[in-house]
Amino acid sequence: MAAKPTMLTAEGLKKLEDELVFLQNVKRKEIAEKIKVARSFGDLSENSEYDDAKNEQAIMEARINTIEAILKTAVLIDESETSNERVHLTSVVKIEMLSTGRQVQYKIVGSGSNEANPKEGKISDESPIGAALMDKSVGDVVEVETPGGIVGIKILEITK
Repeated sequence: MAAKPTMLTAEGLKKLEDELVFLQNVKRKEIAEKIKVARSFGDLSENSEYDDAKNEQAIMEARINTIEAILKTAVLIDESETSNERVHLTSVVKIEMLSTGRQVQYKIVGSGSNEANPKEGKISDESPIGAALMDKSVGDVVEVETPGGIVGIKILEITK
């Protein structure tokens, strides 16, 4: 089965590429030096510094593999070919929580891109709210099942 494409914005692609370069060219060397220093302490069977460095190395290598897999399936979203008629990846959507009247603005980003960060106003297209907003228009009201219960949301504005 072919891997699912990872939709990325230009910003998301750049962040992943920069992280990969940092991990491969800087972090690998730092961890290799930690391992070398820890080895010099002697007996590896009771050497916590060595164990910690090897664990850090394993976590970093797993992250490198994850980024490489994402980049192999990456599809760049051409934001110039999008409109403000309906919510799509890269849309910036202003919504109102109907139960509280609170207004929030989110940018819809691809699910596999690691760009999602609700604190920065970026939500995945596969998150409960993101999925409910996809392909909707200004004025539409959607109900979203969230961990806190069902929430009514009205779309106030869609921009790029």
